[in-house]
Amino acid sequence: MTSRTLVRTALTVLLLAPAAFAQTVNLSGAGSTFIYPLASKWFNEYNKLHPQIQINYQSIGSGGGIRQFSQDRTVDFGETDGPMTDQQLKESKVQPVVHLPMALGGVVPVYNLRVGGLRFSGETLADIYLGKIVMWDDPAIAKDNPGVKLPSDPITVVHRADGSGTTYTWVDYLSKVSGAFKQKVGVGTSVTWPVGLGGKGNEGVAGLVKQTPGAIGYVELIYALQTKIACAPVKNAAGEFVNASLASVSAAAATANIPADYRVSITNAPGKAVYPISTFTWLLATPSMQDAKKKKALHDFLVWAVTKGQGYSEGLGYAPLPKNLVQRELKDIGKLK
Repeated sequence: MTSRTLVRTALTVLLLAPAAFAQTVNLSGAGSTFIYPLASKWFNEYNKLHPQIQINYQSIGSGGGIRQFSQDRTVDFGETDGPMTDQQLKESKVQPVVHLPMALGGVVPVYNLRVGGLRFSGETLADIYLGKIVMWDDPAIAKDNPGVKLPSDPITVVHRADGSGTTYTWVDYLSKVSGAFKQKVGVGTSVTWPVGLGGKGNEGVAGLVKQTPGAIGYVELIYALQTKIACAPVKNAAGEFVNASLASVSAAAATANIPADYRVSITNAPGKAVYPISTFTWLLATPSMQDAKKKKALHDFLVWAVTKGQGYSEGLGYAPLPKNLVQRELKDIGKLK
């Protein structure tokens, strides 16, 4: 081998060394099944751009994500569709906890019935989940659906069995439109249901509804689209029956007064074009993360996710974050570095 060849080989090794010996950084997260289709896409696409960054995520429900991040401290970040309560923040073993909106989505009522094209008011949905309405031809359902010949079939109620931000959004809405529901069930990621069967995750609820004639449940919009279950428009605060869509979910966020800590409810928002069961989904993080490499990796990923990553939202049934909100978030993400 000539001296020239040896020099060329040495230079090649030196040039390749940073990529070849770049240390892999493993980030772990857990929580929301609501965000999982989009988050999974993000993690895969980001890894293509940054092969040394591996992000592992457990889709276990928002309640589990909050617990693993703030109490068990077994993950680097959590994901939730229901913001942590003041009490949860006070009791958190991780301090401080930062909520960062990542996307917008809608929770939809899904059903398995011989007739389609149904629509629901919030009051009717509340009474179904309270066990007050037990048959599909109940006068309240008939009132929401004039001219539809409803079957005299029993209703099987399906809800989440695990702690869930999807549940939080659902019961937050029902509690706003029904005083009886607020008093008996209330708001939380986990509640005591008066009736119904429990399914684990959005996937579990969708699966139970699909295989059970006469069933009704609630899932994030993308799961209804993926499983091709009938989903219904819901009557909003303006009295209009509106389908969940990118535009109607975005309209809910447009009227929201978002506080500095980003913990806000946008269910039953005002406006004719608003879908009433809309929500942000939040990533939970902390500037007190001790591992410097992980801290930088999470910071860089978050900057990408709220900017370029938003381009993947619409294709998966999520509404991208408003641009003015992204500018606010980037400042707060900067504090995590």
